[in-house]
Amino acid sequence: MSVIIRPQAAEAGGIAADIEAIRQIAYATWPDTFCDILTAAQIQYMLAWLYATERLRRQVDAKEHIFHLAEVDGKPVGFAAHQIDHPRHGTTKIHKLYLLPSQQGKGIGRLLIDTVRRAAREANQQALTLNVNKNNRAVDFYRANGLARVGEEVIDIGGGYVMDDYIMGCTL
Repeated sequence: MSVIIRPQAAEAGGIAADIEAIRQIAYATWPDTFCDILTAAQIQYMLAWLYATERLRRQVDAKEHIFHLAEVDGKPVGFAAHQIDHPRHGTTKIHKLYLLPSQQGKGIGRLLIDTVRRAAREANQQALTLNVNKNNRAVDFYRANGLARVGEEVIDIGGGYVMDDYIMGCTL
C-alpha cells in the first residue's frame, strides 16, 4: 500500500477533478460517520450545502480552504481542508478531514493532520483549531493526535438544523 498526501491541483482541470474526488469521498463517508448522530435528512442537507461544486470552488479560489488529498495506490481516499489565519479564530483552522471508512485506522488521518500542522508552522501560526460534533467518534481521534477541547458552540446552519460542536485545538 503506497500512501501519499498531496496538495490540491494548481491548474483548473486538476482542481475540477480534485473537487469531484472530494465530493465523492464526502458522500461516501458522511452516512457512515454521522448515521448515529444526525438524521438522514440533515446529512443530505449538509452534504448539499457544504459540498456543492460551486461552493468548494469559491472556497479554493478565495483560499478559504486549502485541500490536501490522501491517495492510496494513486486513488483518492481522503482529504483535509484548512485555512491559514482563520478570521474568527486567528489560527489555522481545519475545516474538513474525512477518510473513506475502509481507510480509517491505518494512520492516514494522522498523516493529514501532520500535513496541516506543517503548513501552519510554515505560515508562522501559533495554534491549530477545528470543530467536531460533540458525539462524533472523531473526538477521540483528535485527542490522540494532540488536540484538546477548548470550547463548545452551537451553529445554526438553516433548514431547522444546528451543528452542536466541540472546538478543539492545540498550540504549534
